[in-house]
Amino acid sequence: MSTVWVLAVSLAYLALLFVVAYVGDRRAARGHSLINSPWTYALSLGVYCTAWTYFGSVGRAASGGLWFLPIYLGPTMAMVLGWLVLRKIVRIAKVQRITSIADFIASRYGKSRLLAVSVTLIAIVGVVPYIALQLKGVSAAYGLLTSPGVVERAAQVPWSRDGAFYLALVLAGFTMIFGARHLDTTERHEGMVAAIAFESVVKLAAFLAVGVFVTYGLFDGFSDIFARARAQPELRALLRLEQGAAFAWPQWFTMTVLAMLAVVMLPRQFQIMVVENVHESHLRRASWVFPAYLLAINVFVLPIALGGLLYFSGQATNPDNFVLSLPLAAGQQALALFVFVGGLSAATGMVIVESIAISIMVSNELVLPLLLRWRTALGGGLPDLTRILLNIRRITILLLLLLGYVYFHVASEAYALVSIGLISFAAVAQFAPAALIGMYWRAGTRLGALGGLMAGFGIWVYTLMLPSIAKSGWMGDAFVREGPGGLAWLKPEALLGLTGLDALTHSLFWSLLLNVSVYVALSLAREPSARETSQALMFVDAGRVGGGTTPVFWRGEARVEDLRQLCVRFFGAERAQAMFDEYAARWGTAAASVADARFVSFIETKLAGAVGGASARVLVSSVAKEESLTTDDVLRMLEEASQLRAYSRALEDKSRSLEEATARLREANEQLKSLDVLKDEFMSSVTHELRTPLTSIRALAELMLDDPKMRPEQRQPFIAIVVAEAERLSRLVNQVLDLAKIEAGRAEWHDATVDMRALVLQTVEVTRELLREHGCAIELTLPEPDARPAPMVRADPDKLQQVMLNLLSNAVKFVPPQAGLVQLALRVGEGELTLSVTDNGPGVADEDQAAAFDKFRQVGDPRQRRQGTGLGLPISRQIVEHYGGRIGVRSRLGQGATFHFTLPLLEIEET
Repeated sequence: MSTVWVLAVSLAYLALLFVVAYVGDRRAARGHSLINSPWTYALSLGVYCTAWTYFGSVGRAASGGLWFLPIYLGPTMAMVLGWLVLRKIVRIAKVQRITSIADFIASRYGKSRLLAVSVTLIAIVGVVPYIALQLKGVSAAYGLLTSPGVVERAAQVPWSRDGAFYLALVLAGFTMIFGARHLDTTERHEGMVAAIAFESVVKLAAFLAVGVFVTYGLFDGFSDIFARARAQPELRALLRLEQGAAFAWPQWFTMTVLAMLAVVMLPRQFQIMVVENVHESHLRRASWVFPAYLLAINVFVLPIALGGLLYFSGQATNPDNFVLSLPLAAGQQALALFVFVGGLSAATGMVIVESIAISIMVSNELVLPLLLRWRTALGGGLPDLTRILLNIRRITILLLLLLGYVYFHVASEAYALVSIGLISFAAVAQFAPAALIGMYWRAGTRLGALGGLMAGFGIWVYTLMLPSIAKSGWMGDAFVREGPGGLAWLKPEALLGLTGLDALTHSLFWSLLLNVSVYVALSLAREPSARETSQALMFVDAGRVGGGTTPVFWRGEARVEDLRQLCVRFFGAERAQAMFDEYAARWGTAAASVADARFVSFIETKLAGAVGGASARVLVSSVAKEESLTTDDVLRMLEEASQLRAYSRALEDKSRSLEEATARLREANEQLKSLDVLKDEFMSSVTHELRTPLTSIRALAELMLDDPKMRPEQRQPFIAIVVAEAERLSRLVNQVLDLAKIEAGRAEWHDATVDMRALVLQTVEVTRELLREHGCAIELTLPEPDARPAPMVRADPDKLQQVMLNLLSNAVKFVPPQAGLVQLALRVGEGELTLSVTDNGPGVADEDQAAAFDKFRQVGDPRQRRQGTGLGLPISRQIVEHYGGRIGVRSRLGQGATFHFTLPLLEIEET
């Protein structure tokens, strides 16, 4: 494939990453963060899958079958089973404004500079081979793509025409642009995280594409590949864990544990998982999305490995390149180029994040402390420390990439990709005892952590790093085979006579054993200092101590103006003022001329977000007169803080109770207002209903009074109207009184066992004359006299009859004259009976049905309303609900209406 074409596509892809990162930063500046999403966060964790995964896993599977799995089982178990630990790490990091794994460990042990320096140096030593691994993977893929069949050893290629050298420079430039542009108080890189999430998608898509092609393009699916592999004895062994011998469970366990630790302790993983975390809750989504991502990217590893071994059977090929050599051999140039871009993406993501994380550690933990020793730097000679720190980080990134290239150029040929990666994993695993045990054990001390770290790292160098150098030919390997000075019990790979383990398991066993032992022994040998005690409390009690109630372990004198000038040196005047405004907004008061302990702690925490905890401690000390604390002082301050928290919590509880009481009073007030409105409406309606018949009576009476000579046959109709209106008045007054008594709870209820069937028949008989006058027929549907269960209820029979009379009279009012039909049905259901009255009148519109039971409301067309008080249905509802029933209406315009109510059925024992 054309070199120019491959380079053009590679540069275009890097430019695309550049655009994604640029957009991410621009959106963050406008307040629309791309990384404020659990999906983006979960995908960014895919930076764990580097060129090692992309190329090396297939190579590992081609030689060891399923033994590539532990590297991915470890992170899966860490996310699924250990997410509470991860959440605590994130929580601590946010409170302490941790900037790196070195800062995390150093902060736990009293913000120890020596510890921070040690962790940083170990991280550099452990990471350089890993960066070399990325360059090796991409360089090999590039060579295979542009010069197939030409095998050129890296050490034989001069750097001036070595593509890996220029790749390292390009990656360094890209990383400097997006990783070292500004000094933030949170060290969050929005654009970089967005680009990493994007590259995770690209490499997954590319790997799945080549997996599908090999499995279904070159072969007939999974079953075909595995069937062919089982047919060959040398490949059949790859499908078994024991590989033809006893299952090496110690090695399996070691690799799984190693991967569990690496997914947190690797500087780039800590950077993405902890420092770049926006919300603690994003961990919940990542706890299943990240394992699912690992599963997806590993589905085709074994099929590709077996497919490559079958396809190139008898040919000398490198299994690490199967993902690329298979599509090339099949003539799929476009797919091969896409796969190369996926590998480039995997390597790019790792290098970018790793070098940023290391550069932060170097600037904060190594270089800045040296600058602080140069007092003139703080005395005005070097006012802009921000620019100095950023330049330090840029130089560190460039040097780190060049170191990685040098390692790749002179040493990488001796090891496969997987072996290089495991050496780095074992190095950073030495951070685990100090970091993880320190989160739960208050007695852990700086001396213990430092001693354990040095002991573990020393064993790692002796048992793993030096043998790897010897096997690379850089030094004699006699000490590996015979032990130094011929002392067999000191052989690096069989220390103290421990044999039977592979080099990695052997090294990890001794290094972690010695690391933990020394850590515990030295911690128990000496009491922690006051600062160690205070930081231990902050870490161990994380979750119970947080937010604005965090205790402050500081005592001394400091001027606010001195602290302001200190902040201006690192953040500039505008951002420094923003920090002071934030403090005033949080605590409700601006700092006085003399800073109190809380303000000093606030500034120190802000500085820690930019330069690390240890350096921030030194910076604050340079402008403040700090008094040393004893352990008793720390415990006393903690007790005071606990009392303040308890007091604050009590105040919060009282405040919450007052808020609830206020809400209830507000609700009651609203109800009173509503009742007042209802009262006014009720009085207005009653007055209106009373005035209508009174007006009629008065008019007729005046008419008869004015004409005393009115003939009796003329006077008689007027008197009949007066009598009817008087009856209407009496009925209205009685109904108002009934309703008032019921609502006030003063109504008299004469409950008895009521046979509803008999009561219905009695009610119908009462209304028989009314029905006849309107020419209305009635149909009854009643239970049989001997029906079981009997329609018996416990209620006041007179009031129930009042309800039924009201429903029947309403129905009669609305049926067509001389063609009316009323259907009354009484049905017995499960635990209740239902009585319904259906007419063939005009019906009730949907929007009016809810108001049918309101007082003085007569629903329907106002021009067709019949005479009535509008109180019959409200009274009926009160009666039915008094006996635990429900009343309602079903209707469609033009198809009549059905008013119905239910009542609980009385249980009668059978005799």
